[in-house]
Amino acid sequence: MSAELRKAIEQISKDRGIHKDLLIDTLERAVRSSVTKKLGEDVDIEVTFNEDKGGFDVYQFKRVVEEIVDPVSEILLEDAKHHDPNVQLEDELGFELKVEDLGRIAAQSAKQVIIQRMREAEQEIIYEEYKDRKREIVSGSIQRRDRSGWIINLGRTEALLPKEEQIPKERFRRGDQIQALLFDVRKEGRGPQIIVSRSHPDYLTVLFHREVPEVGDGFVRIMGVARDPGSRAKVAVMSTDRDVDPVGACVGVRGSRIQNIVQELRGERIDIIVWSPEITTYAVNALSPARISRITVDEEDGVLEVVVPDDQLTLAIGRKGQNVKLAAKLLGWKIDIFTESRFGTMYKDRQGLEQLVSVAEVPLEAFLAAGFNSPMAVAEADDEQLLTIQGLDEAKVADVRSAINFLGLIERPEEDDAEGDEEAVDSGAELNEAVDYDLGESENGPGSELEEATEEAVEASEETEAGLAEKVEGALAGETGISADPEAERVRE
Repeated sequence: MSAELRKAIEQISKDRGIHKDLLIDTLERAVRSSVTKKLGEDVDIEVTFNEDKGGFDVYQFKRVVEEIVDPVSEILLEDAKHHDPNVQLEDELGFELKVEDLGRIAAQSAKQVIIQRMREAEQEIIYEEYKDRKREIVSGSIQRRDRSGWIINLGRTEALLPKEEQIPKERFRRGDQIQALLFDVRKEGRGPQIIVSRSHPDYLTVLFHREVPEVGDGFVRIMGVARDPGSRAKVAVMSTDRDVDPVGACVGVRGSRIQNIVQELRGERIDIIVWSPEITTYAVNALSPARISRITVDEEDGVLEVVVPDDQLTLAIGRKGQNVKLAAKLLGWKIDIFTESRFGTMYKDRQGLEQLVSVAEVPLEAFLAAGFNSPMAVAEADDEQLLTIQGLDEAKVADVRSAINFLGLIERPEEDDAEGDEEAVDSGAELNEAVDYDLGESENGPGSELEEATEEAVEASEETEAGLAEKVEGALAGETGISADPEAERVRE
């Protein structure tokens, strides 16, 4: 019996990877639980494993008293002296119990405790083994599928590949070999929960460390990764050795290194770009293959305003906005993309709006808050709409309309100009008729009333044009560089 128990302990320790001392402690707890189950919770017992005889020594302790109140925990002095002649009152006297006498129920309880403790010990060992292996690649085989995702057999334990951590459109069958990034290890009631991922950006980083020796040795550093799993990714790299080309090292001879990674990620396209501490240079690289005309940096709001040639807009944005989204993730900045023609129109509109603002002596923010972001919007609005602009009154509305015409801020189609010429001709004819009538009907002599009216009109016109010209000159004199309209249509992540 003793040899069998010792052999069983050694075999379990070897197969399950559980330390021998932990197994012995578990067995001692199980025996103690069984004795307590039979004799009661108040029994004072001690259980130890005897290596020599390969069994357990179980002792029950009783207190020596003159009069017994609790027979389970107390013994009379006279009876105690039969076991130990030197015993004294209030001493603790131990009596050996036979484990074989515990009974069937106690033995079953001991078995359950042993199984539970061994399971807990095994789970603790697994947790300790995997908790420090985060960001490592683990391999296993597909075992089954449940509502949360795929269950992967790692050998000693299982891992979960959740649906949100899978590469879209990736399909598996039972028994398929798979590798993934060890993403998280959670300690739960049923045991440690090992979570793996194939869509996390760090998985791509770890694959580069494995496939590219220069990355593993530190000659090439991965500075950033942005992924659209299964479709496209951007990886920013830099070299710590001026003799090492970071892009060439990652691609490998005839693309051998990058192809291994692409195959593992089920054909995911990977753009390798050179990292730069200068944000504009970094942005130009990140938005490749599109050509960039200019970039404006707004550090306060964390926005990059990018202008591209008209024929490069599709490349810059990418399919379903993929290129600009990945670039924004990689840079950590919001990106607004405009074509050169659109940017030129916006610049001209803002420039004209700035001139109107100076004439009206109203803050630009008031115009923008009321929804007027171009001279055309102002020209097309009626007086009631313009009066909704804070700080604008009827006199200033008249000044703004005169400034629009005076500065030529609105480009009218040729047809409109022709119609305007016809109307001008008609108006001139009517004016001639009026003049003829005045000349013929005036009581004070030919032309006297007309001359007075003309003189007054000229004086009023001179005053109006002088005041308007003064405001316009002030607007033009204070003109500075104008940024693009912030309310323009934006392409963002």
